[in-house]
Amino acid sequence: MAKKELLVTVRIDGIRETLAALAKLPKEANDELRAAALEISKELSEAAKQAGEREGGQAALVATTVKRRRDRVPVVVAGGTKKLGRNRAPAYKLLFGSEFGANYYEQYRPHLGRGSYWFFQSIEAEQATIAKKWLDAADAIIAKFDGVG
Repeated sequence: MAKKELLVTVRIDGIRETLAALAKLPKEANDELRAAALEISKELSEAAKQAGEREGGQAALVATTVKRRRDRVPVVVAGGTKKLGRNRAPAYKLLFGSEFGANYYEQYRPHLGRGSYWFFQSIEAEQATIAKKWLDAADAIIAKFDGVG
């Protein structure tokens, strides 16, 4: 089955070690981490939505599908099967052209090769801030539950 969404997780140095430490703690610690990551993802999803709206055209349509996903790390997704625009095209059919461009469809900006226009750029711009917030939240949760369980 073809991909119908773009899913982005933020790269965080030391994430494996942090998640391994959290795996040794009670289930409530991971629940708190999921809640913290979901709240952090809210900022990312808002930044991506605004970037799509600024881009305009079909990116603005696809921006309405950007949402956060509950996980232990910040995750944002875009696309899906929601029908968009006057032709009621599924979001995933507009997503890749609006994000990466195309050389053969006039409604999109030119294809950049390896670059992107709005979704990935907006997430990468926030990466350092988000990584720090997530690590701070994880450290606080580990400190809270350390010695419990």
